[in-house]
Amino acid sequence: MSLVEEILAQIPGSALDNLRKVDQQWRSLRENTGPIPTTVQHSPGLLEEIEYDILICGGTLGIMLGTSLVLRGWRVGLIERGSLRGRDQEWNISRRELDIFLHLNLLTATELQRAIATSYNPARLRFPDTPEIWVEDVLNIGVDPVYLLETLKNRFLEAGGKLFEHTAYQQATIYANGIEVQAQNSDQTQRFTTRLLLDAMGHFSPIVRQIRQGQTPDAVCLVVGTCATGYSENQTGDIFASFTPIQHQCQYFWEAFPARDGRTTYLFTYLDAALERFSLEFFFAEYLRLLPEYQGIELSQLTFKRALFGCFPCYRNSPLKTPWNRILPIGDSSASQSPLSFGGFGAMVRHLGRLTQGIEGALNAEALEAGSLALLQPYQPSLSVTWLFQRSMSLEIAQTASPNQINQLLAAVFQDMEQLGAPVLKPFLQDVVQFLPLTQTLFKTARSHPGLILNIIPQVGWHSLLDWAVHYGNLAAYTALFRLGQILEPRIEPLIKELSPTQGYYWHRWLEAWQYGSGQDYSR
Repeated sequence: MSLVEEILAQIPGSALDNLRKVDQQWRSLRENTGPIPTTVQHSPGLLEEIEYDILICGGTLGIMLGTSLVLRGWRVGLIERGSLRGRDQEWNISRRELDIFLHLNLLTATELQRAIATSYNPARLRFPDTPEIWVEDVLNIGVDPVYLLETLKNRFLEAGGKLFEHTAYQQATIYANGIEVQAQNSDQTQRFTTRLLLDAMGHFSPIVRQIRQGQTPDAVCLVVGTCATGYSENQTGDIFASFTPIQHQCQYFWEAFPARDGRTTYLFTYLDAALERFSLEFFFAEYLRLLPEYQGIELSQLTFKRALFGCFPCYRNSPLKTPWNRILPIGDSSASQSPLSFGGFGAMVRHLGRLTQGIEGALNAEALEAGSLALLQPYQPSLSVTWLFQRSMSLEIAQTASPNQINQLLAAVFQDMEQLGAPVLKPFLQDVVQFLPLTQTLFKTARSHPGLILNIIPQVGWHSLLDWAVHYGNLAAYTALFRLGQILEPRIEPLIKELSPTQGYYWHRWLEAWQYGSGQDYSR
């Protein structure tokens, strides 16, 4: 019995089987052997009756947006292939980001406070042979998914939303005036009709796979970890830590957070989807090999409560644009997170208010064709510039580099960010890139560590640098456009109210694209 099998056997449930299921998804990505679904089709004519304004497929993240929309009076249906229940492992986020639940009336202040399972300060960034960096109030809140989703589910139902659990999406047929969705519940096929279909089924959604047509991911983030008791110190966390050189053509990174019932530790890495890449089970073995050194504790001293693992594909062609009318990917389906983050809860919360207003605007204006809906998942240079950072933290399968090259670069960049202050460091740690802080960091690092910058150029390649330069220029342009839009908005808004809902819809979507595309949605 391997160490992975031995440890996972201690955890209640089917941890080993689940790990191997996710590993199969990862193998399918590498081999590009997964079937390409054809679940979306067109049909001439009109639907006679349309039951819903919005039908959401995928409840774990979809319930957040579904509750927000049903509270605004829309007819919302939600289908979930299993039970709509949050996982036992907390979702980590920063406290200010949770205010959107109060702003949208999704939770009361008392409910929000109860949803916060853990809170700690400070958090650390750690690299070899470099002073540690400590920050306050960044990803230091652990939200209880079980309580949060149960509370949102109850609010959704009380407001008139219709929930269909154990109901799996099968296919969608697009008509001129709506969509008919077929789903499977036990041995029964159910039929739903809606004006707009929201795909919240995640990275491996059949709708997304049909759009991608077998496209190989440009990058993948592999994540493994556990929650365990037995740690002597559990008052602080690590946002980003590394203590080993490049090995197996990967740089290993760590995170650690206090949990209600122990301490959560993650090992993650960025890599391409080359066939020769190691398996997720091998990566879990690496996690167990290095965890004692990382946390200063023997495995025999720990009691493992949960195993955590995932495979998160990333595509440069993001956010995802659908070729169909009346279908909008949201959450991980939309690929609207940066290639540095895992997406999921944090990315959904960040865009929750914007999507609520935008979807309502699209429905009011009947702006449900593909081009209009694309404005709800716009190009964001603040995300696109992060591809170079992801590239600088990974190696292609046949590349060579100094064993400590990535650690040295990251240590230098984060030290420079710390010296520039919290307005530079904190947004970046929360996956928000802004033009001025980025420019300040680039100039400071280039001036203080020119050798590191020169060494990284062969690693990332000139093509990536040129591509990044375009997005960097667009980041500056979007920053200027958003500020101009803010100046003009008081004058334009009265005119917009006199024009059609469609014109108003377009104006607000452009302003949001400039805001989010320049990272100006971030509030300290």
